[in-house]
Amino acid sequence: MDDLEGDPRPPREPDEDDSSDSDTVWQKSRLRLAHSILNSEKSSKSGFHKSTRVCLQQIKEAMLHHRWQKAAEYMASCPQMLEDNYKGSPENNEIIWRLGIEILHHHPNAKMADYTNIYERMKHLGVRHYLMISLEHAFHLLLNGQIEEAKHQLSVAESWRYGKESGRQFQKTKLIQAYRSLLDYIIWCDKKVTHSNTGNPEGDDQDMQNYFRQASLNLKDILKNPGIWDPFVLSYVEMLEFYEEQEEALNVLNNYAYNDTFPPNPNAHVFLFQYLKRHTASERRLTKVLTVLHALVPSHELMLEYCSLLLRSEKSDDLQRALGVALDMLDFACWRSNVDVWNYLKAIIDKLKFQEDWMEVVSVKMAARKDWWPALHFTRFHAVRDCEENPKLLEVKSSLLRILYPDQMLNYIAGNVINRKQT
Repeated sequence: MDDLEGDPRPPREPDEDDSSDSDTVWQKSRLRLAHSILNSEKSSKSGFHKSTRVCLQQIKEAMLHHRWQKAAEYMASCPQMLEDNYKGSPENNEIIWRLGIEILHHHPNAKMADYTNIYERMKHLGVRHYLMISLEHAFHLLLNGQIEEAKHQLSVAESWRYGKESGRQFQKTKLIQAYRSLLDYIIWCDKKVTHSNTGNPEGDDQDMQNYFRQASLNLKDILKNPGIWDPFVLSYVEMLEFYEEQEEALNVLNNYAYNDTFPPNPNAHVFLFQYLKRHTASERRLTKVLTVLHALVPSHELMLEYCSLLLRSEKSDDLQRALGVALDMLDFACWRSNVDVWNYLKAIIDKLKFQEDWMEVVSVKMAARKDWWPALHFTRFHAVRDCEENPKLLEVKSSLLRILYPDQMLNYIAGNVINRKQT
């Protein structure tokens, strides 16, 4: 037994000429054998990788040239090779997932069973992407009108647990929970539409109440987590308004807009403003909401309404603020041809003229704009274009030119353009 575990070389008779050279030769022989085995394995492995790369390259070429049938054939012919090659790598598993779904989206003969097959296969190929694949699967079912099946997929995903992955994917689990609640809201909407068209309104009302409780319970919990939850907030508020729970709806919107732990979100203030306006809140309260929105997005379309509210105020500070809001809007190219903004600017300045220091107020607001506003608003090109496309815009801008630029001679002159076009 000891002999078997010893030197694997065959026994040799001692030779007086034996030397260390024989050991060296034997060691080299063993090394050659080991290298030969390793090279054989390496060659096999490199051949496998080469085949995989060729397969992926063919899929890529077919997709780039929109040959979806050919891409599907390549994908079907080597899925096991791809899976074996990429097993254990979340990034590469995602590549397989994305390739397969993209091919199916464009394949003319793709069926729901094909989608289900690849989604289920990918869920178990790499657990790292299980939740996101489940969510995408639910989206696909939803787009095809299978709402109940989509909800079932999300319910399964919501209860999914897999060792340490469960802790790592807490945020994704919350997202799954939110979308499942959104599906409850969609079903609730369908029930609401048919509520008055059935012979059993009490039964429909009970169904609506059940879906409302399911959705609201989860959504209320979800909205405690900082994030951008726009569609979920709107859904929750709509249901609360339907059941006349106005105080709760307002609390949800206020928390979403003003909670410091949430990321800055202009939409949160838009939703709050729209809700307050629907419920005839005071102008002071509406102005307060739009003040925050202006700080976040000075070019927002609601700034027109902000100008209107400030213009109706009797406070001189509000009038000066309105001037700043109108000028801020006109800093953006998307507003420079909007007559309403220029009309608001003219109305604000006309009202400011009742103050003794109005020229100084305008000068201060325009100080940072004097160098670049002429190129944005008051060139000869602008005058000709405004004269052709919007004469009212030409008129109001011309009336403001001397007020905004009292010390400069600019080429934007309504009279000169009109006379030149007539001649």
